[in-house]
Amino acid sequence: MTKKIVLHKKSFHELTTDELYELLRVRSEVFVVEQNCVYQDLDGDDQQAIHLWLTVGDKTAAMARVCPAGTHMQNISIGRVITTDRGKGYGKQIMLHAIDAAKEHFNAKLIDIEAQEYAKGFYEAVGFKQSSDTFMLDGIPHIKMTWTD
Repeated sequence: MTKKIVLHKKSFHELTTDELYELLRVRSEVFVVEQNCVYQDLDGDDQQAIHLWLTVGDKTAAMARVCPAGTHMQNISIGRVITTDRGKGYGKQIMLHAIDAAKEHFNAKLIDIEAQEYAKGFYEAVGFKQSSDTFMLDGIPHIKMTWTD
């Protein structure tokens, strides 16, 4: 039996306490524990962001946040992109939904991301192009990538 995929999209103030806890739990599980990277996840940008996540059954399969210009980056940006159930297309789905949310909520014509360098091909597949040299962020090689409408 195929489990139903559900897209959730909420502003910070629309999130329930349980939803916020789950998003932060998964972010910590992947970015801090799995990637062995100590960094300040709670950066003050969540309050202005649109939060998107996919659930499959009762499990969070992917997530992203869309930040307005002037919060996380100078331009509208997508970040905190995670797929917990890899190889099933959930990452691509959440990115396409995040691009749509950036256009819908912030009238985006240009979107920036700070991508981990190894994921360059993943982001290119949804229309982003490298727009910087490699730089270190929290001890991990990153590149800036930009999507334009």
